[in-house]
Amino acid sequence: MHYTEIQYFSRENKHYSINLLMHNLKVNFDKFFQITKSFFCQSVDMNDNFQNYIRLPKMSDCEIIALSLTAESTGNDSENYFFGKLKSTYSADFPNLIDRSNFNRRRKRLRSKIADLNQSMADFLNEGENAYIVDSIPVPICQIVREKRSKICRENFLTAPDKGYSAVSKAYYFGYKLHLVTSVRGVFASMDISKASIHDVHYLSDIKYSKLNNCTLLGDKGYLSKTHQLDLFSSCNIKLETPKRLNQIDKQKFEPVFRKLRKRIETLFSQLCDQFFLKRNYAKTVTGISTRLISKISAVTALQYINFLNNKPINNLKYALDC
Repeated sequence: MHYTEIQYFSRENKHYSINLLMHNLKVNFDKFFQITKSFFCQSVDMNDNFQNYIRLPKMSDCEIIALSLTAESTGNDSENYFFGKLKSTYSADFPNLIDRSNFNRRRKRLRSKIADLNQSMADFLNEGENAYIVDSIPVPICQIVREKRSKICRENFLTAPDKGYSAVSKAYYFGYKLHLVTSVRGVFASMDISKASIHDVHYLSDIKYSKLNNCTLLGDKGYLSKTHQLDLFSSCNIKLETPKRLNQIDKQKFEPVFRKLRKRIETLFSQLCDQFFLKRNYAKTVTGISTRLISKISAVTALQYINFLNNKPINNLKYALDC
């Protein structure tokens, strides 16, 4: 279809451009469903479920995960709109579609399986990698002016959100902070969520409990810590490389190649915000937000995996579902 034809039809139907971006949901769903089944072939029963249900559900556990990845990969930030399209335009393709509330409950229960799927795909794509990048990104849950009266995610004091400062936007925000470790190719290797006020350097203590070892870890000045640097090297043989501050006595030049490699994670953050709406979170509980975040991360990894299978650049995420 030519660009002029797209312009013509978009004047006839204002939702056409949105549907064009969504492609064919059933085709995309089938791709994610096959990926899910292939990685969980030893863990699911003959009905593609991880557990035995007294009453067999309309949609299997693998279908729930695949539908979640489909929703995130097509850039839908509104579940209400997404399920509305499924019930109207794609009702024939999804005859066993469950209610949105039931879908959300089951997806929360399956968040550990979604994380396992993401880790399995990431381990496959990161095989042989010896250099990784660590950074964090703010995840606001409401406007800063509503921090006092907001009740979102405050069911537990230990996991409640708080106020933090974003060095990128140079402003305070209210919510959480997403810590990510990616390979230099842009594939996620480890992730964690913390309060917005937690300093980035504290995440280094969690990295040594991940699968990372015998590698180089690139960070910005926020991860500058001699104590953590020695701890990572002695426990996991991880060499932490960060730029030095101007007033440091032993200041050494940060290698230009490291500075160039660090741009990969910044590009990935831009994709998460623009294409996957990372900062648009409508969940009301910590479990809900964490489930949506891991679903978005898994959708990115799944698109990278599809690109890898099709011999395409893995980070061309917008074109992964075109083939």
